[in-house]
Formats: sequence, structure tokens, C-alpha cells
Amino acid sequence: MSIAARSVEPPIGVSPATYASAATTGSARRRRPFRRDWAGWWFVGPFMLVFALVFIGPLLYAGYLSLFRETLLGGNAFVGLENYGKALSDPKFWEATLRVGVFLLVQVPIMLGLALFAALALDSARLRWVPFYRLSIFLPYAVPGVVAVMIWGYMYGSQFGLVADLDRFFGIELPSPLAPDLILLSIGNIVTWEFVGYNMLIFFSALKAVPQELYEAAEIDGAGAFRTIFSIKLPSIRGALVIATIFSVIGSFQLFNEPSILQTIAPNSITTYFTPNLYAFNLSFAGSQFNYAAAIAIVSGVITMVVAYLVQLAGERKGKTA
Repeated sequence: MSIAARSVEPPIGVSPATYASAATTGSARRRRPFRRDWAGWWFVGPFMLVFALVFIGPLLYAGYLSLFRETLLGGNAFVGLENYGKALSDPKFWEATLRVGVFLLVQVPIMLGLALFAALALDSARLRWVPFYRLSIFLPYAVPGVVAVMIWGYMYGSQFGLVADLDRFFGIELPSPLAPDLILLSIGNIVTWEFVGYNMLIFFSALKAVPQELYEAAEIDGAGAFRTIFSIKLPSIRGALVIATIFSVIGSFQLFNEPSILQTIAPNSITTYFTPNLYAFNLSFAGSQFNYAAAIAIVSGVITMVVAYLVQLAGERKGKTA
């Protein structure tokens, strides 16, 4: 008798009928065709639809517009990458990009440094009324950006507001924060005031996730407060520091609300191409150059993506060498 025809004996204690029924059921289950479960898409689908409508769709449309140029006769004409070449040789665009780069290099470290200091202070056991201070630092972020700029714009005014009151009270003339040589610092002060609390909350949440065993080991080894910060706390929240830096870099290149609103108060200090976003906005809605504005926006987005990637890459390398 061949091996295939040889009957398989059931295990000890199992009746032949029960064993045959189980074998038949197992074969049926193995032969059952695989059916994909689409239940998860009912949860992800609405987000993907909104994401496609408000991000993917406009991005593709901007890329489409950037390949054309409006002519007096015949409407839009296909010009390929001509708008991108024009953008890369546009001195106004590069001046705006350089201005944003200087803003990034100065404002972002100050803002993140203040946020980190506040988070470390709140995380220490020496500070009382932590919920009150945490809410007080975070509260400016809850103020709408437009309202915040209007508040600070009123205080910056040399003919009205806080600066004007100080001038009249002391009988002196303080430098105007809205002067051309100080306007970038004034905008940096507004952005710092707005987002210190937001970044502080990111760092504070990361500090709360640090295992308590590390602090206990440091205390046993006799590590002081500063040694604990530099050897335990900062390495443990390296990921949060990288994320906050990336968000800040992206936010710096997206700078728009502050110069756009302050432009009505200080038109001589803020030009129409003060930032790349403001330049693209004015080209599109004031100059009706939609095609060229789309190319400016895409080039600016690519530069932002490259800088953010370099920041992430630098953070990952430091994390591996630490």
C-alpha cells in the first residue's frame, strides 16, 4: 500500500470520528479564499479625502499653473520650466529668501531656547504652581495670530501705543520698532511671544515621558541638577527637539501674517516681497501673475523641504553619535 493511501491514526484519546471531523474542518478553512477587510478605510477614508482636496489637489494645480504663461491673445500658453528659471534668477525672490534665512537663524534658536528653559523649569521639583505657570506661558499661543500682530503693532507705534507713551512720559525719542532696520527684530519678537508656549508644551510633555528610573540612578550616582539635565533630560528629549526645530523651520519659511498686517502700519519698512509667501501673494492677487506666483510658491516649498530634511538628518546623526 502506498504512503498516500495509508490511513493516519488519530492521536491517543481522540475518537476517529472527532479526528476526521476536525481534519475536514481544517481543510475547509485552508481552502477558504482570502477576503480583504476594508473596515479600516471607513476610518481613514474621510481624512484621505480631505487631505487630497485641500493639499494634493491645490499642489497639483499649482504645478500645472506654473508651466503656463498668460498671454494677451490666446489665453495661457505652455512655457514649460520658463517660470522656474525666471524665479531662480529673480533678485526679489532671493532677497526675500535671504531675509527669511536670517530670521530663521536668529529667531528660532532664541525661541526654542526660551521654550526649553521654561519646560526644564516646570519639570523641576523646585517650582510651585506648575499648572498656573504652564497655562500662562502657553496662553499667547491661544491668541489668534492676526489679533496678536494687531496688539503688538499698536504697542510698536511711535505715534500711539506703548512706545509713544514711553516717549511722552520720559521726554525722549526711542527707536521705532517699525523702522526698516528694526522691523525684522520686531516681527521676531511677535513670533517668539506667540510660539514659545507651544514649543514649551512639546518639551514638557517629552520630559514627563522620561523614565523615573533614570533620575533615581542619577541621584544614586550623586549627579547634580545640571548634570542630570545634560546627561539625562536633554538626550531623552532629542526627538522632541528635532521635531520642534523642523516645525519652526517650516514656520519661518511660511512667514506671512506678521509682515502682511504690519505692512499697513509700516509700508516703508515692509516691501511687497518681504518674504517669499508675501511675494507670491502679491504677485497673484495684486499683480494677477498667477502662473509666476505658482512657480515662486513651489520653489519656496522645495527650499523649505530641503532645509527641513537637512535639520532632520543632522538631528538623527547627533542621536546616533550620542
